[in-house]
Amino acid sequence: MTTTPVPTLAAVEAICRQGEPVARNLRITQAYHELSAALAARAGAAANWCTFATWASKQAGQTIRGHDLARTIEAGLGGAEEVGAAVARLGELLRAVGRVADRSALVAAVREAASPVRAAERAGEAVARGNLKVFEEIGHQFARFVAALGEGGDAAGRVASGLRPGPPPDGQDLLAAAFAGYGRVIATPARDERAEQLLLANLRIGLHEQTRLQPEITQALDAPVAHPREVKARLLARLLPGAPSRLRRFQDDGGPLDDVVQRLVDGVRRRVREILTEHLMTLELPGGRLHLGRDILGVCPPQLLDPRDRELCELLARIDPVPDSTAGSAARDWADLPQRMHFIGELFRARQEDASLLAAPFDADQTRAIREGRMPAGRL
Repeated sequence: MTTTPVPTLAAVEAICRQGEPVARNLRITQAYHELSAALAARAGAAANWCTFATWASKQAGQTIRGHDLARTIEAGLGGAEEVGAAVARLGELLRAVGRVADRSALVAAVREAASPVRAAERAGEAVARGNLKVFEEIGHQFARFVAALGEGGDAAGRVASGLRPGPPPDGQDLLAAAFAGYGRVIATPARDERAEQLLLANLRIGLHEQTRLQPEITQALDAPVAHPREVKARLLARLLPGAPSRLRRFQDDGGPLDDVVQRLVDGVRRRVREILTEHLMTLELPGGRLHLGRDILGVCPPQLLDPRDRELCELLARIDPVPDSTAGSAARDWADLPQRMHFIGELFRARQEDASLLAAPFDADQTRAIREGRMPAGRL
């Protein structure tokens, strides 16, 4: 049996009540690891859904904290042609009304007005909502399941009795079936059958989770820059403070400044979406970094090469258009649910037997700090 603490239902509920998203994410990540270890102690040293959730939650923390993402957006917009075009056109408009501003001042005004860093904040807020949403539902049910295992009897049945019938996003049939599958993994001695049942359970929870997360993923990728009216007001305040009446035509709706602002906002939105997509479509695992926009690499475990379980085969056929190869598994658009599930299906299958994924997400000092409610030192 593992010596890792097992989160109780009360502990899970306390984490969910925590309002500060950065500290909450750290506690969620640690709790996922502890639930993963508790299930692995009974089901064998292979990756269950909580194992993958540990690393996904840790990655989410990078976006929630936002520091690196804000710098990445700033750097990505530094030489953007949209910013350069807006600067050039603003210079022309200012000269036409008898005002002059040097290029550095115009660049600063444009970047401040477009406020791209706010997109990083909004992306972090959307990811934090998704992180909590999944843990509040699935982490809670895993804690119930682990507690029920300790009581003996039909643990999966007791969990299922409290779940809502129907498919996701509103129903929880996939969760009920998944916990029944974990029960079979624990009870089955045959290695190949255990592996198939574990993959099936992991995929069912993955499909439920990703269906539920669709709004938050879309919101994170579409994190908007400021509205054109707000951008225009900021530019005017920065470039023409206290402008006299003769400059009002510069400010009028439908004037040349509106065209500059709209082009700027449209361009910055496109560029920020590209940066956010690249940032969100990266996953750090113990074996290295995965780019979700590239095909999964690696060899499928032998016991999962040719699965025989009918329900597993049906689910794989549903989410994997190329069942005998990882080719085409790259998710070019992470907001597309079928693309996400194809990638996740290949990831779960290829890395299920990778024991390195069961490692702790934080070092001993960081773990102690998280449990004590302190912000850990070092790289997270």
